[in-house]
Amino acid sequence: MTTAARVPALDHTPATAPTRAVAVFAHGGTVASVEPPRERALSLVRMRAIQEAVSRAAAGRGVEAYVVRYRVAGWNGAAADAHADVRWALDQVRERHGDVPVVLVGHSMGGRAVLRAGDDPSVTAVCGLAPWTPPGEPVAHLRGRTVVLAHGRGDRWVPARLSEEYAVRAHRAGVRVARFTLPGGHGMVRAVGRWHALVRDVVLAGAGLAPEARDVRAALDAPPPEGLAVAL
Repeated sequence: MTTAARVPALDHTPATAPTRAVAVFAHGGTVASVEPPRERALSLVRMRAIQEAVSRAAAGRGVEAYVVRYRVAGWNGAAADAHADVRWALDQVRERHGDVPVVLVGHSMGGRAVLRAGDDPSVTAVCGLAPWTPPGEPVAHLRGRTVVLAHGRGDRWVPARLSEEYAVRAHRAGVRVARFTLPGGHGMVRAVGRWHALVRDVVLAGAGLAPEARDVRAALDAPPPEGLAVAL
């Protein structure tokens, strides 16, 4: 099957109460590949664990959760395949659930994809985990959204300075943005409870189902550089 003929997919964890919001999760990938992602790829396994942690806290409040299954494992330059697949997922969510708040969560390449897609009219908040944000990534389209970034201080795959530079540019462009740093590397396996709690808090607040967590609100309200390098 050619790349053009492939179709993305969505793994769905339904809400256990009437639907009030949707969280869409996008996992990591690689710079260039037209092969389908492996079923047991660590990036997919890790994102499923984050989604499950969020669903345990949010499904009973009416949050539907979807993990995007990409057509191909790579970003692939101008094709920006993961970004296209997240856009497709947002259309699917609207078709299934109508006009409800959507929170996007993405790790690594998935972080780049959800940040790119954050201007979708349904999106209220975007959470980028160790996001791959090369110089020149657009930021101004995120005005009007809440953007929370988190990065491991020991990340050797995607240097933390990339999300720092992105956050600074976003703030200068008028985006409501906060950025946290955590111990450990790209896999988010150290301080795992802190990663999960941060995503949970962003999803619930972005969905309008809980006030912003105190540390998140403080970071969002702080001037740079304080609010863009908060240690968790």
